[in-house]
Amino acid sequence: MENRRQFFRRLALQKQLLPAPTPLNRAAIPPPVAVVAPRPPTTTGINLYTGTYGKKEILHLLRRTLYGTSMASYNTFKNLSLDDAVELLLTEAPTPPDPVNDYNNAGYDINDTNVPLGETWVNAPHGQNIEYWRELSYKSYLLDLAINQNSSIHEKMILFWHNHLATETFAIFDARLSYRHFNILRQRALGNFKTMVREVTTDPLMLYYLNGTYNNQYQPDENYARELQELFCIGKGPDSAYTEDDVQAAARVLTGWSVNWDTGGLTSTFAVWAHDTGDKQFSDFYNNTLIQGQSGTDGANELDQLLDMVFATNECAKHVCRKIYRFFVYHTIDQSVEDLVIAPLADIFRNNNYEIKPVLRALLKSEHFFDMANRGAIIKSPMDYMMGAFREFDFQLPPTATDGYELRKHLYWTAEDMLQGIGDPPNVAGWPAYYQAPSYNKQWATTATLPKRAMNSDRMLYWGFDVFGTVYRIDPVALTTQIPNAADPNLLINNVLGLMLAVPVSDTVKQSLKNDLLSGESSDYYWTDAWNNYLANPTDEMAYGTVHSRLRAMYRQIMQLEEYQLM
Repeated sequence: MENRRQFFRRLALQKQLLPAPTPLNRAAIPPPVAVVAPRPPTTTGINLYTGTYGKKEILHLLRRTLYGTSMASYNTFKNLSLDDAVELLLTEAPTPPDPVNDYNNAGYDINDTNVPLGETWVNAPHGQNIEYWRELSYKSYLLDLAINQNSSIHEKMILFWHNHLATETFAIFDARLSYRHFNILRQRALGNFKTMVREVTTDPLMLYYLNGTYNNQYQPDENYARELQELFCIGKGPDSAYTEDDVQAAARVLTGWSVNWDTGGLTSTFAVWAHDTGDKQFSDFYNNTLIQGQSGTDGANELDQLLDMVFATNECAKHVCRKIYRFFVYHTIDQSVEDLVIAPLADIFRNNNYEIKPVLRALLKSEHFFDMANRGAIIKSPMDYMMGAFREFDFQLPPTATDGYELRKHLYWTAEDMLQGIGDPPNVAGWPAYYQAPSYNKQWATTATLPKRAMNSDRMLYWGFDVFGTVYRIDPVALTTQIPNAADPNLLINNVLGLMLAVPVSDTVKQSLKNDLLSGESSDYYWTDAWNNYLANPTDEMAYGTVHSRLRAMYRQIMQLEEYQLM
């Protein structure tokens, strides 16, 4: 079996066989303004956006809330008002079926004796020797949901919460627990944040991951108590002033919560004997709250008192709103953003008892969200880059379970190699690109990862994904048939760039793309005649091959532009 190093080495060797892209004079092309230009203090806040709401604004909204901007998605939203568009985005996606065994005999002599091919493994006994394949099945399932998302922000919100309440799948090595944790995020992604935190706190995966299952009155473990405040709820903002004593007191509150071994560790329980029944005193940051110790099963009630205390702070709502802002709008939060955006959003969050939809509704309809300074200002994450590309080209996954598993497994390792393996953030803080100042999302675009993005786009377009002898590629011709005025090379380029890029490019770039369509000729009819000939003879291999080779070169060049990395 080919290991990952051999796999990427083979890709590098194959890349050398590709035709070189049309040379560009990059010195003549201005850099993407949104990446390098200094940002003055904002003057826009969360007042309702009342400016022009046309194609550019619709695509900006979709780039931030969905994976990629497919023509199908644009056509769904193009005739909706901003109000209706946001309400459609905030509609919860249907509950998907459970993941199934799609790995048995997938080219590796795999045999899950407890789960037949095509049946779900989510309730099966733990199998140490098969767990690796179930983990990959779980992750390929997440990728499948991202590629096949509907018109809801739901999948992007699951990624947001997966990063915010981060756990590592491979660290626990039980796909059933990972899936149950994922279901909490899915069910609460657009619901109530306080309820989500309550459920995550006693979720077996989190109890394992942050040592909660070992937290008892004889040896309190502060791991989860610390992250509950530092990462999940309070953060390290300017007004965050909880103390080390608060961490220790919270750890004592949480003593007794553990996994239930009678269910094989799949559920949680409250162990009365392990709970610290003493009083827990908190600092003036928490208004000197005293949580009186309770004995017996009543000790479990202390958790709710702890969360009530944490969520009563002003900083809790602000912290989560900052995280939402950095994920959907821009990474830098200066005092003007804090005053005009974060503070009023936090008020909405608190006033709605930590319901998530009112915050998203206000943000996505705000003048600040549509501020020109915020368009094309985020570097795509690997998930946005890869899933977005597949959705842009309406890529269809293989029809059989094992073939789909094999392809999505390759996609997972490719994204992981670009620093975002879904299901496995590097630690409990999530991916650094979402929180680590001052570089933030620029960490996605490094001298190591950008060449891998180029290699991946080449693979999508040229040699494809070989799945047990069948090669799957994105089809540039199929996408182009959806583009208006595709017979005119100038209008085709403008329409494609408008769909796929968040920022404009120079005339130099457009001419280089046009050279691909014209095969180096000077007259537009060299493309127009070729395209019309294909439309008249869609089954003619020569007609198809002519337009396919030219479009493939054009899309390759687009996908390797700096501007394509922005959203």
